[in-house]
Amino acid sequence: MALPLAPIATVALKCAPLALAAVVVLRRAVAAGRTDQRAEDAMDDLDEGIAAHRPRDRDQMNAAARLRRIVRLGRSGPGIEIDAALLGRLRFRRV
Repeated sequence: MALPLAPIATVALKCAPLALAAVVVLRRAVAAGRTDQRAEDAMDDLDEGIAAHRPRDRDQMNAAARLRRIVRLGRSGPGIEIDAALLGRLRFRRV
């Protein structure tokens, strides 16, 4: 059975301007980042799990999370290591 390409092409032509506009907006809105070695070292030093604390001498709350897993395809198949780290700060100030 042949695949009808006309309906697929119509949907693609309708969505193409929206996708192009999204790409243009994202390229202008997202600034080029940089790698800060101090932040990299801090994320490497995190323990696995979630932690949060609120220092008494500051009006802020700090949180950190880390997840490390190895995912394999089959028992002895190829695998990848997933290392996700998150540092966060929420600060409140009266103005």
